Amino acid sequence: MNRPDEDEAWRAIVENFGERAALDDGSPPPEPAPPPPPPPDVEELVAPGYAEAPPEPDEPDEPLLADRFVPPDPGPLVMPPPVRLTAWIGLLGMPALLLLLGVLRFSLPQPLALVVLAWFAWGFGYLVWRMPRRPDDWDNGAQV
Repeated sequence: MNRPDEDEAWRAIVENFGERAALDDGSPPPEPAPPPPPPPDVEELVAPGYAEAPPEPDEPDEPLLADRFVPPDPGPLVMPPPVRLTAWIGLLGMPALLLLLGVLRFSLPQPLALVVLAWFAWGFGYLVWRMPRRPDDWDNGAQV
C-alpha cells in the first residue's frame, strides 16, 4: 500500500522531470535544407599533365617487412612414445576404420571386431590414465 507522502513524492518527481514536450501547434514544418553540391569530377582531381594517376614504381626502394622476416627453423617433428602413439591410433583410427568398413558394407569377423573395440577402449583408457592430475597454475595454459 502506498502512503500519501510517497504519492506526493512521485507526483513531484513526475512534474519536475525535464522539459515538457512541445505539441504541434498547426504551423507548417520548416523546409528541408538544400542538397549538398555534387563531388568534383575525377578528371579535376588528377594532376595536370597526367592522363591518370602517376604510375607506381616496379621495385620499392625498401623491401617490405614480410620480405625481411625469416622464421626460425621449427626443428624435427617430435614423435610420441610408441605406447602413446598406439593409444592414439586406437582412439582415433579404430572408429574411422569401423566407419569406413560400414560405408563399404564390409563386416569384420566377430573376433577381429572385438579386437578393434578393445583397442579403442584401451586407447581411451590409457590416454585418460596418463593425463596430468592437476594443471599448472602458473601459466594458465599458455605455452610459447
